[in-house]
Amino acid sequence: MLRKYEVLLLLSPELASDSRKEIVEGLIAIIDREGGKMDEIDDWGSRQLAYPVQNQTRGYYVRLIFDAPGPLVAELERNIRITDGIFKFVTVKLDETAKAEEA
Repeated sequence: MLRKYEVLLLLSPELASDSRKEIVEGLIAIIDREGGKMDEIDDWGSRQLAYPVQNQTRGYYVRLIFDAPGPLVAELERNIRITDGIFKFVTVKLDETAKAEEA
């Protein structure tokens, strides 16, 4: 059964645009390969951080929303952890009923 997930990535502001795109495309490829389906990609851009992360005061945010089976999330998080250039990330399972109530 596929569930809806959201991943928010905090990337290094020092990464070139091509490098950021390559990281995101790599994660999307993992989602597709493991049986997931991308719903939305939000590029939030560079923002000021509330506190320094790895001696940086700015970070580049990207949000991914996708449908996936549970084991895919573990594989995706494993790949995120070993990818250089990603400072932090958070994965959240979205509630399907919340989406229906908004409509």
